[in-house]
Amino acid sequence: MNQEQRPPLPPFTEATATEKVRKAEDAWNTRDPNKVALAYTIDSRWRNRSEFLTGRNEIIAFLTRKWQRELDYRLTKELWAFTGNRIAVRFAYEWHDDSGNWFRSYGNENWEFDENGLMRVRHASINDLRIAPDERKYHWLLGRRPDDHPSLTQMGL
Repeated sequence: MNQEQRPPLPPFTEATATEKVRKAEDAWNTRDPNKVALAYTIDSRWRNRSEFLTGRNEIIAFLTRKWQRELDYRLTKELWAFTGNRIAVRFAYEWHDDSGNWFRSYGNENWEFDENGLMRVRHASINDLRIAPDERKYHWLLGRRPDDHPSLTQMGL
């Protein structure tokens, strides 16, 4: 296998698109910018909220800033739609700031992959909702979401 390949590869089926979404979620839940960036092409283009990024170095810098600000970050992603080399995802994540204020961030992402399964385009739209600590839904230990944790749909999110 080419070390620059990230299976599953397009064209996606429902099963392989679901697997790709879970692998992305698992990587983001590591909160390791260098590890996450390996899933993207060297020249990957992003729109994240109002920021526009190009390339792994900008992605790493962005994620480093993000996880310095968004503490105790926990993420759940869910497949929304797929076709060929594209996947649409909805997600929600919880985090708190350095003052202890909790938030749940909701959003949608559109992904486009190259033939090696690396993401070359990512468009993310995200909204933040301040929540009380007792409104939190994500209580697993930091890292990978447990397999038996309810999905976004099961949680009514």
